[in-house]
Amino acid sequence: MVKYMYSIILCGGSGTRLWPLSRKNFPKQFLKLYSDKSLLQETFLRMQQIMPVENIYLVTNNDGYFNVLNQLKEICPQIKNNQIIIESISLNTAPAIALAFKYLKEKEGINSDVPIIILPADHYIGQNEKYAKLAQKALEKVGDNIGTIGITPTAPETGYGYIKKGQKEEDYFKVDEFKEKPSRETALEYLQTGKYVWNSGMYIFNERTFSQELEKYAPEIYQIYSAKYENFLRDFEKLSAVSIDVAISEKSQKVIVFEGEFGWSDIGSFDALADVINEKGIAQQYHVIIDSENIFAHSSSGKLITAVGVRNLIIIENNDAILVQEKGKSEDVKKVVNYLKEHNYAEVEHNVIGYRPWGKYEVLVNDKNHKVKKISVYPGESLSLQSHEHRSEHWVVVKGVALVINGQDELTLRENESTYIPAKSKHRLANPGENELEIIEVQTGDYLEEDDIIRYDDIYGR
Repeated sequence: MVKYMYSIILCGGSGTRLWPLSRKNFPKQFLKLYSDKSLLQETFLRMQQIMPVENIYLVTNNDGYFNVLNQLKEICPQIKNNQIIIESISLNTAPAIALAFKYLKEKEGINSDVPIIILPADHYIGQNEKYAKLAQKALEKVGDNIGTIGITPTAPETGYGYIKKGQKEEDYFKVDEFKEKPSRETALEYLQTGKYVWNSGMYIFNERTFSQELEKYAPEIYQIYSAKYENFLRDFEKLSAVSIDVAISEKSQKVIVFEGEFGWSDIGSFDALADVINEKGIAQQYHVIIDSENIFAHSSSGKLITAVGVRNLIIIENNDAILVQEKGKSEDVKKVVNYLKEHNYAEVEHNVIGYRPWGKYEVLVNDKNHKVKKISVYPGESLSLQSHEHRSEHWVVVKGVALVINGQDELTLRENESTYIPAKSKHRLANPGENELEIIEVQTGDYLEEDDIIRYDDIYGR
């Protein structure tokens, strides 16, 4: 473990390639797809193998901040709030990296020649030790180059970009060219030549190199980047929404690639997820597949999925939506998402599970004049002091201890105890205990949407 290395984990994306599992309010990086850890948590733990916790930084947006913080506190209680850098708006990887580098240099005081690895939060790596060894070597050897990690291709994959290797040095290759996602025929040619690797989207360079190459190839970004941190933040939203590939790496003459193979996947589709789960040997528990072939079934809520007399299907269940697709047609999921967007379906962005700074809620019943939720509150957290104009609420504690403000009363409720909160009454729910609090909330009234809320005090600044 080397103290002079840093990492930046980019976790502000809101992709929908894994819809209906991934939504805008809880995208892919926060999902637990193949283990009891989310993709973000797995990424963070990999970095802990290489460097101290205090050297790991993350970039996200306002919507994702508390999801990032809460997930990291689950696995690393010593994580500090200042290690999570917030974008005022999600643009693309080049602005996100510029923000992180500016913050690290001016607010954390790191040297301009310190090597930093930048990586997505939502990738799968099957062989962590092999990956850690290659990443550490890249950090040690990158110098003033722009390093990237290329994956030795194992198939003519059409869903990834490619990098053409040039001259071989001792530990890496010079990069000749970046290639966009190819046709199958072109991908097969790439595979057969042995001169190409998959572009993993992981980069290694220092702030000095980043600044120099930014000035040379993306001067409009550099002009804002070169200002003081406060001015940079003020003008951040003026930056072009451009990837680091387009802004710098596809143009620079200083790009090198460290090649490796460690069971990598960007899990960009359900076909890819099926491959990962099959590779890990995870049985499709609690699903009944009869007289069927080549079926992948996944339920995020634990519901039973049954299939009879079908073949080559992917079946995905997620509380409020079900996706059935032919295997090999994962790219077409975007057609579904586009349709949902065009016709204003709420399911394209929101789920029946809502994540909040204090915990989460799940909608169990949603009818015209009543709604039932299960609310979970993390230890030591509390909801805002609030009231509702149009609905009353009944709270029943089913797990843990609740500290409740209800009008002029302050109550301590334990399991099987309850309280009634009339419309327009100020109220607050808090968890004073060491274990998670769960309550069942029954709402009644003529309007039950989330925007019927007046906040009087909120520890999260909402």
